Amino acid sequence: MTIRVAVIEPVSSGLALVDRAHALGWQAVVVGAGQPVDVDPNDEAALADALRAEHRRAPLAGILAGCEYYVPAAARIAAALGLPGTDPATVDRARDKALMRAAVAAAGLAGPGYLELQDVRELDLGCARIGFPAVVKPVDSCGSMGVRKVADPAQARAAVAAIHAETRLDLGVPLGRRVIIERYIQGPEFSADGYVLDGETVVVAVTRKLLGPEPYFVELGHLTPADLPAAVRARIGEYARAVVAAVGITRGPFHCELRLAGDEPVLMEIAARLPGDRIVDLLAATEGVDLPTVALAAATGGDPAELGAFRVPRARAAGIRFLTAAGAAFTGLDGFDDLEGEPWTAETEVFLPSGAPVSDPGDFRSRVAAVRFEADSPAHALQRWHEVGDRVRVR
Repeated sequence: MTIRVAVIEPVSSGLALVDRAHALGWQAVVVGAGQPVDVDPNDEAALADALRAEHRRAPLAGILAGCEYYVPAAARIAAALGLPGTDPATVDRARDKALMRAAVAAAGLAGPGYLELQDVRELDLGCARIGFPAVVKPVDSCGSMGVRKVADPAQARAAVAAIHAETRLDLGVPLGRRVIIERYIQGPEFSADGYVLDGETVVVAVTRKLLGPEPYFVELGHLTPADLPAAVRARIGEYARAVVAAVGITRGPFHCELRLAGDEPVLMEIAARLPGDRIVDLLAATEGVDLPTVALAAATGGDPAELGAFRVPRARAAGIRFLTAAGAAFTGLDGFDDLEGEPWTAETEVFLPSGAPVSDPGDFRSRVAAVRFEADSPAHALQRWHEVGDRVRVR
């Protein structure tokens, strides 16, 4: 009998879940607005009804979120249908940054001081308590949307006002109005990516994040593995496993973002899903671990090794460079085509058609193209990242 899994609104690495399921000979039932199972994924009751009907039609072996927004719904619906998944009682902590911060603090783990603003009139109190520099962010956004570094109360008020004034939707989801203000942590940023399966938390790799200019936090690239001393990498892994336990991610992949304050990791946020930005491809190249296949195994109660999730690495290091623009129409890329012929280039992608308007510079929507590459060492990968930026001009 064909194994069937449902994937809710797949984008970014969620698309890899569909691809890997097909490669295994499984049926991937894609669920969402305009999808084969056509339902508004932001209406959880309607989503649950649609998946129950699909399960009655032919049993589903697992339900997976195809992106950040639908992680809690996937966990709750899977549990209601008796399917594997992370604990629905804890999964909201991986989406709600205020709940996440509270859980990490209660576990005694390092995190920035923070305050959730129940009312905008509490902002002055928050500024006084947290101090500056600080970061203002919505509790339930992703892709750096609405996140700003602020240096004084006036900037904090402007950042909150911008969040509340935002009308654009992302996959039909508005930017939430609940906001936290937290202490800014100085230091380089990393992600620890891995999975939880059969009670074991595995950190597959630590990846360096390369960010654009502040006050924004746009991710311009990722390098795997991060060029770190072994002791620091081990400390990050230990810390990430503790965060996973504190937040309550009990099954499936996780993406833990943190900064190093000196040599000590401090949580930025954690998600109970696959990492985006092609990080899954960087891990496959350098670690031989196919996280989307691991995620399928976790969602169905299977063995990732039997599904072919673990292979021989093909590169010592890998990375991706994102190219950005803002405030004008995108018309092209000078030098981009030349990179496609380089032996170290693994993939190139242009996100926007010529003439498309480019979003403001504050989040992932300002990115217009990407180059994924492989290298002989972490230091060499950083050189490649700079080379891509030097050789390409965005018009």
